Amino acid sequence: MPPIAVSHREGNTQRVFALNEHAEALGLKRGMGIADARAMHPAIEVIEANQKADARLLDGLADWCDRYTPLVAIDGDDGLFLDITGCAHLFGGEEAMLHDVLRRVAGLDFDVCGGIASTPGAAWAAARYGQSFVAPGEEAAALSPMPLAALRLAPDVRAGLESVGLRVAGAVLAAPRAPLARRFGKALITRIDQALGDIEEAVSPRMPVAALSAERHFAEPLSRLEDIERIVPVLATSLKADLERRGEGARRLQLALFRVDGAVSRIGVGTSRPMRDPEQIARLFHEKLEAMGEGIDAGFGFDLVRLGVLSLVRFEERQADLVGDRPDKGESVAFFADRVRARLGEQAVLRPVMVESHIPERAVEYAPFAFAEADQSAAVPAGQTERPVRLFARPEPVNVTAEVPEGPPAHFRWRRASFQVARAEGPERIAPEWWQAGEGARTRDYYRVEDVEGRRYWLYREGFYGVAEEPPRWFVQGIFA
Repeated sequence: MPPIAVSHREGNTQRVFALNEHAEALGLKRGMGIADARAMHPAIEVIEANQKADARLLDGLADWCDRYTPLVAIDGDDGLFLDITGCAHLFGGEEAMLHDVLRRVAGLDFDVCGGIASTPGAAWAAARYGQSFVAPGEEAAALSPMPLAALRLAPDVRAGLESVGLRVAGAVLAAPRAPLARRFGKALITRIDQALGDIEEAVSPRMPVAALSAERHFAEPLSRLEDIERIVPVLATSLKADLERRGEGARRLQLALFRVDGAVSRIGVGTSRPMRDPEQIARLFHEKLEAMGEGIDAGFGFDLVRLGVLSLVRFEERQADLVGDRPDKGESVAFFADRVRARLGEQAVLRPVMVESHIPERAVEYAPFAFAEADQSAAVPAGQTERPVRLFARPEPVNVTAEVPEGPPAHFRWRRASFQVARAEGPERIAPEWWQAGEGARTRDYYRVEDVEGRRYWLYREGFYGVAEEPPRWFVQGIFA
């Protein structure tokens, strides 16, 4: 393989962004100008960096690392932080876990190195400067022989330290802090304290961490969706005991499928009511998997399947009668809606939600079905008169003839048809909402009318006669049963 340098632009200069082993063996360094690199070795091959593709690749690798811990954070352009607290014993201890991570990542054709320490700063230095393990309390001793870059200092700070003869991390750790802070700033002291564990440095996970999860590893990877569907109730049964112990139920669940080549598929479902039943959970994921169909690429198979609970709420127990039956109270409707949403999407099932507005077309909005979030009654609020069964989203104009200018309609024409009014009731006056009414908004007088054939309509007159230059207009707002 020829020496290869990856370049990117910094200001007006093309600089070396990355090198392969052959290029490094020639003495080339990251950050040097491409012109200088070509002058030293004219045969070098230069490739333009694609940083967006690199970021996607690193994000995919971080996704794959979720098999070890849910606390995975991206570090710069080429690193990952894994918080393995409480996870190492699942893989045979820290040494076995590190060996497994490095072996698997190297098997994906990456040049990888890693380190384990009790602080992120010490682990960062150990991974990059050839020390696999740093025991708790041994951070200072491990960092001492390393270069200043092991402390994650800015280039200008490193240059300033080297100019006064402090060329390794141990020299900085042994120097008095007050002069260092005065000359090089508090950021240097912060980095030292983070590496030594005197200041806590949190690892912010790139994805939400599941409150509860259950997983199953497979020596023989799964490649059929039927096999995945069979493992879902097993995992849900494992979660049920913890949910019962906490007195909670799941509202959002996620099924993560880890492929042997590193790709990860994540499938989420939501529930309208808190759920524990493994059979119901399995049916929701069945609908989701059926809807995705060919969208899930099993590749060479999935060697890890994990079911996680992303959202929990209190689970209200209901008393059954002596024969084990209890009133349904909407459970079947909620579960039906959940299955439809899992197959067709969140917008497939909507429910009306009352809004604080007395303008009829604004008084109700439609939101994705969530049975337990708001049990709002469909009854008319106190003090409000009867409303039509079918209410138009936008009122439709009609031509009206009234016996007196501001009286009820005697005849109206709508959708090219004429209607003779036999009975009318009203008016019900609804004024504009002053806090959001725009210029020109006018008061409405509503009438409930019935034509000679018994059909009932809800009409209103917008405006008053003789008050403004524009005459009042009539509209039909809805139809009664």
